[in-house]
Amino acid sequence: MSRPPLHALQGFVVAARAGNLSRAAESLHLTVSALSHQIRGLEERLGQRLFVRVARGVELTADGQSLFERVSPHFDAIEQALQPYRARRDDVLTITLMPSFASSWLVPRLPRFLAAHPQIEINLQSTVNKVDFERQTDIDAGLRYGPGEWPGLHAVHLFDDWVVPTVSPELVARLGRPTLDTLGDFPLLGAPGGRWSDWFAAFGGTAPKRFVANFDDSETLHRAAVEGLGVALGRLTLTRPLVEAGLLTTLFEERLKAEFAHYLVFPERSARHRGLHAFRDWLLQEAQHYSASAECVQARARGRTATPAKPRAKQRSR
Repeated sequence: MSRPPLHALQGFVVAARAGNLSRAAESLHLTVSALSHQIRGLEERLGQRLFVRVARGVELTADGQSLFERVSPHFDAIEQALQPYRARRDDVLTITLMPSFASSWLVPRLPRFLAAHPQIEINLQSTVNKVDFERQTDIDAGLRYGPGEWPGLHAVHLFDDWVVPTVSPELVARLGRPTLDTLGDFPLLGAPGGRWSDWFAAFGGTAPKRFVANFDDSETLHRAAVEGLGVALGRLTLTRPLVEAGLLTTLFEERLKAEFAHYLVFPERSARHRGLHAFRDWLLQEAQHYSASAECVQARARGRTATPAKPRAKQRSR
């Protein structure tokens, strides 16, 4: 058997790490069709199936995992060997962040950064996957929600987050507006325990024995609240655009501090990136403005809610 071409092996490794052919092709500056052709050719040469398609992309087969474990360290070694010789462009900045934070917070503000720094080309890579800055050397920094400590990374605190019960105005108009004591009588989204338990412990009332529905990601949770399914204990950073659009409203002035906060993180190799310095300074200004204006937004949101009605009769599931 002839040796498989290195570009096909490289495409295989990148696709395996990304778990998605579209993202892998974009990072390799290929079309999805071209990358798929390379992988099919590699599979034919080896006589083995390397990937299977799943809902959100692709996953390695057992044979694919075995091949990945054998060849990926060699590509990593090449990447590390070339790193000192690769010129860093201070006018190109690549940032990784969660899709929810990109759409709800960063993207609406980004035009101000680009207007102030037209010479900087910014690339956003929105993903829920964990980023390895040592291996993914094309990424300069990341925006992360977490505890504030990541081994080997600098972390710049941007702002804290808060959680508060949020609901659609239509649900308030239909069922009335709860008080802190009667909130547990309303349809709640989530699960027993966790932050809901912290909320009731801090502000009173009794948690229901049964919640209407539970979701494993914030975007789906907030969407369910918009559709009137129930009351969500939402993070203000993610719900604020929905509140400003009149799709959700916060129920109370009381807020519970979120478990984590928002940070800009970057490896040591990016510490002298002048484009990142400009982005960091701009982020800190935006974060300060956002924190200062949060209370005003909540006050306007409460002013748009329907006239409070009497709470519904207490009902419990059997």
